[in-house]
Amino acid sequence: MNIYEKMHSGEIYSCTDENLMNKQMKCLEKLYDFNATRPSEGEKRQALLKEMFAEIGDDCYIEPPFHANWGGKHVHFGSNVYANFNLTMVDDTHIYVGDYTMFGPNVTVATGGHPVLPELREPVTQFNIPVHIGRNVWIGAGAVILPGVKIGDNTVIGAGSVVTKDIPANVVAVGNPCRVLREINEHDKEYYYKDRKINIKMDTV
Repeated sequence: MNIYEKMHSGEIYSCTDENLMNKQMKCLEKLYDFNATRPSEGEKRQALLKEMFAEIGDDCYIEPPFHANWGGKHVHFGSNVYANFNLTMVDDTHIYVGDYTMFGPNVTVATGGHPVLPELREPVTQFNIPVHIGRNVWIGAGAVILPGVKIGDNTVIGAGSVVTKDIPANVVAVGNPCRVLREINEHDKEYYYKDRKINIKMDTV
């Protein structure tokens, strides 16, 4: 197993390997170019994202600045994914995001971690575990998603939450550590925010 394969194995490895760092640098150069684009350069942004990401579907929009350890090389986006300012993806291994998912500003999705034992951290070692985020998920501003987490379809993660464990589909989950608050239910078909009633037909949105 070479160092690049080990990086995706979940095992502890040295993240100061020269070959690895050279590969990463090339990815970060493209990320720099993306973040340097002007708001009017939509086509250029889309072309760069297709070069940067492992996969990216149609009609995705990422608001610069975007931050990623490998510039998105290990990020897999479906279609119609939206990310607000300062999305940070610690993509030392793979991150999977389903169609129509939305990220609020300042969200962090981390696949990488470091050993708790000080002697193992000193030589700059780490491990990486993939993250899976489902379809039509809304992740609120400032949320942090930790290595190995899976989030089910249609779920809402509240602003500022720290997601340390898997969250099922069709729920609202909040807090630190993030816990399921409730299921998405009939109340949500009548009210879109607190006591504000939905006054439009879904097929007109």
